[in-house]
Amino acid sequence: MRARSALFDLFGGHLRGRGGVATIAALVRLLEPLGFASPAVRTAVSRTVRQGWLAPVRLPEGPGYALTAKAERRLDEAAARIYRTRPDVWDGRWHVLVLEELPGRPARDRLTSSLRLLGYGELGPVTWVAPRPAEELPDVLATESMRASSFLGTHQGDDGELARRAWNLDALAEDYSAFIQDWEGRLAVVDAADDAAAFAAGLELLHAWRGFLFRDPGLPPTVLPQEWGGDLAAAFFDRHTARLAPAADRFVRLCLASSAGSPADSSPDQGEGRQD
Repeated sequence: MRARSALFDLFGGHLRGRGGVATIAALVRLLEPLGFASPAVRTAVSRTVRQGWLAPVRLPEGPGYALTAKAERRLDEAAARIYRTRPDVWDGRWHVLVLEELPGRPARDRLTSSLRLLGYGELGPVTWVAPRPAEELPDVLATESMRASSFLGTHQGDDGELARRAWNLDALAEDYSAFIQDWEGRLAVVDAADDAAAFAAGLELLHAWRGFLFRDPGLPPTVLPQEWGGDLAAAFFDRHTARLAPAADRFVRLCLASSAGSPADSSPDQGEGRQD
């Protein structure tokens, strides 16, 4: 896990529900159990500010940072899929996106990553499909100065076959199984009474689970294989997240409270530590 990714997971998993703000001192304290020293955290914050995800704010406790509106939209969209809070209904219509042109390689790579994160699967070089429209889609297209047409429509064929074309469901199912096998052993040795250790393990688990957002759009059960491995992995993630949550919450509250009066300048970028 890189420092910038850890920062996103921290805001999405713990700080979004607490107003989406924290002092730089609190951020340093919170990411210390994951092995990030102060310079690495400050560098990650600085880069995240430049990319428009965080904005500097003056808090009563000292210099801090707040989520921008676009960051809130991105985290809320991710949270709905991570914790599966959307109603599990589907009207049988796909959201089809057709790009007006194919961008150059750097822009195409960025666009591909963003579209996959929003739940779109690729049917062709300029054609993407998702089980539902993503509210953040206009922002993503505008960032890359891309024009596209989109519409909702039913597939005149087997929806399950369309899903298998757009997403590699067989490989995804194997990776869900590997996720459970890998994390069963890692979490078995975590003491849920050790607040810092529980927080670190929970954030690393969230980071690993969030990686599936790039590959699994949350397809409706009617188009998925029977006994879908993603359901077992989701239940595993939920169970261990809940087990670690009380200790992790205590650690977050302690770090946020301890940052009051801590010395910290208003500039986050004070050199490199562990790489962002």
